[in-house]
Parts: sequence; structure tokens; C-alpha cells
Amino acid sequence: MKQTRGFVVAMAVTTLLTGAPKAQARGTVPADGEAPVVYTGGATVRCGDTITQHTRLTRDLYCPSSAPFALRVTGEGVVLDLGGHTVRRTGPADIYSQGITLQANSMVRNGTIQGFGRAIMVLGGSGPLSVRLHKLALLDGYAGVFNEATATAFLITECRVSGQSVGMRGEIDASTGSFDVRSSVFTHNELAMLADFHSIDVLDSTFTSNGNAFNCWDGLIRIRSSTIAWNDSVGEIRNDPGFRTCNEIRFENTLIANNAAFALASEPVWNPIKLSMLDTLAVHNGTGLQVAAETVYIDGNTFNDNASGLTLSTREGPTTPGPLTGIVRGNQFLSNDGDGLRVVPPSTPTVINNLALNNTGFGIYAPTAFDGGGNVARNNTAGDCVGIVCAMY
Repeated sequence: MKQTRGFVVAMAVTTLLTGAPKAQARGTVPADGEAPVVYTGGATVRCGDTITQHTRLTRDLYCPSSAPFALRVTGEGVVLDLGGHTVRRTGPADIYSQGITLQANSMVRNGTIQGFGRAIMVLGGSGPLSVRLHKLALLDGYAGVFNEATATAFLITECRVSGQSVGMRGEIDASTGSFDVRSSVFTHNELAMLADFHSIDVLDSTFTSNGNAFNCWDGLIRIRSSTIAWNDSVGEIRNDPGFRTCNEIRFENTLIANNAAFALASEPVWNPIKLSMLDTLAVHNGTGLQVAAETVYIDGNTFNDNASGLTLSTREGPTTPGPLTGIVRGNQFLSNDGDGLRVVPPSTPTVINNLALNNTGFGIYAPTAFDGGGNVARNNTAGDCVGIVCAMY
């Protein structure tokens, strides 16, 4: 994926990711993806087999796309260990072909699944299930992880998802669940993550060279201590005239760097109910971040040398209770093209203790915002502050 600007981010990545907590699902005891089990199957596994006991593969499998699935797991609590081997599609590409189909609480780990329309598939009617995916490479298909069931909880650790049309997704209007992603890499996918009636919680993970890192169509997305860099765009959050609403997009301690754009050209504004952004660095991106929301909590972030800074406006729609409100506090807007911070009327966030330096537009343009004091702006080309009182120092 072609990107717009060059920037050395190794030091920033190290700073942001040092000390990230060990991978685990929310509200659970840490799960050991390498927990030892006694394997009673594996040597004779063939394409089309149903797995009912702990199994480790002893060779690669080449399975036709015309079959219902390459392997199916129905045993409760079963570990299917690929043993470092590959389960690979043969025959023509088929977006409905299934690599490993899961119909019970289970784990799949340690190997590669390549070329299938749905590398990991949870069938409808199987839920609610808890599924663990550990140290897998999900490559070159339509979907890396595809959920068809209700209330499926995925824990995805140390995986690589690459070359997919969609890295993770559910069946539209027919599935619900959660994706907890830890220490994983998404690269060269058209879309890395789709949150449609699913929640997504990402920790200590990397998104590079994707067409789009996320689409929050319905549900919520939380991204912590992660890197989003060199993608065509960071994400899509549309204002759907129907019933789909992105409840919240939340970034914590994350690096957003060198992306061609924050949003798609066809949907240039993010439209969540709530935007939360804490201690995050947005640097050298090819556009600014435009957000239309009901509430915001934006604290301790740095927007540096982007094509524009941060623009906040009120989300349109029949359910919007009134102008955008919230807190914009302790942020730095540095050397951006255009305004550092722009608050579009009639939005009324409280703006407090922000610093705006050397932007080519206004430092802080916020004619309808509440002035919380402590804002500093200087050397901004169009002017330092509009609507609030800024000090030089």
C-alpha cells in the first residue's frame, strides 16, 4: 500500500509498547496458549476429518476448496495443534470454502491456514462459544476469522493475518460476539477488522500496509498500546441512516503514523457516538482527523506534522441529543498543515490546557467551546486562538 510520508517510528514504537501487559482476555485468568495436553490423534488426520480429541498434525494438509471444510472441531475443550504445519487450499478460490470449522469451545494453535475463503470459521447455531487462536498465520483468503454464531468470544494471541479481504468479521445481521486481539499483526489486508454487532479489544498489536485498519459499523472498538502505520486509511465510521451505530472508538497509548489518510475519501468524517483518545501520538498522516460525535474525551495526545490537525463537529441524526460535548485537555497540536484544533459550531466541548504551535492555520479555532483555561498557542500562521483566551506561555 502506497503511503504519503516517511518517518522513523522505531523509537516511538518502543516507548509506546514497553511494559504492555501480558496477553489475556478481559476479566479472565491469563490463558496459556502453549498449555501442555496429551495428544491422542494426529498421525492419521486427513482432509475432511472431524476432530473430537486433542490432536497434533504431523504433516501438511492440502485440502480441496470444494469440500465442506478442511477440518472440523466438535470435541469440547479440544486443542488442535497444527504442529508448525500448513493446511492449504487446493483448487479454485472460493470465498465460502472453510479451513478449520469450529463447533465447540476449543483452541487452534501453531501453524498456517492458507487460501481458504474462511480460514477459521465458527458455524451458526454453535454458540455461545469461547475460541482461542494462538500463533496462527491466516493467509491469502477472503476472511481470516469468520463468525457465524451468536455470542462467540474469540481470544486471538500472537497471530498473523495477511492477504485477506477482511481479517476478522461476522456474518452480517446474523452473528454477535467479541474479538480480543493480543500481540498480533495485521498486514496487507483490504480491511483488517470489521465490528458489526461485535466488540473488538486490541492490545499490543500492529496494523501495517492494510487498505483500512478498521470499520466500526456497529459495536465498539478499543485499541491499546498498538501501532497503526502505513495504511491507506486508519478507519471508517459512517453515519448510517439505518440502525447501525458505532458506539465508541477508543485509542489508548497508541501510535498512528504515516497513514495516507485517517478516513476513506468517500467517508472522510468519523461518526461514532463517542470518541475517546488518550496518550496517543498521531504523526505524519496524510490528512487530519475529522470527527462528528455526541461526546469526546481527548486527553494527553500529540498531533504532529499531519496534513491537518483535529476537527470536531456535532454528529447529525435523529438520535443526537444536542451539540457535541466533552473534554479536550492536555493535548499538543504541533506543526500541522491547517488548524491545530478546530471546533465546528455549535459544538461545546471544554478546551483546557492544550498547546498549539507552528500550525499553518489557526492554533485553536473554537468559537462555541467552553474555555477551561490554561491553553497556550503561538507561531500559528492564521492566528493563535479564536473563541477562547490563549496565553503565549
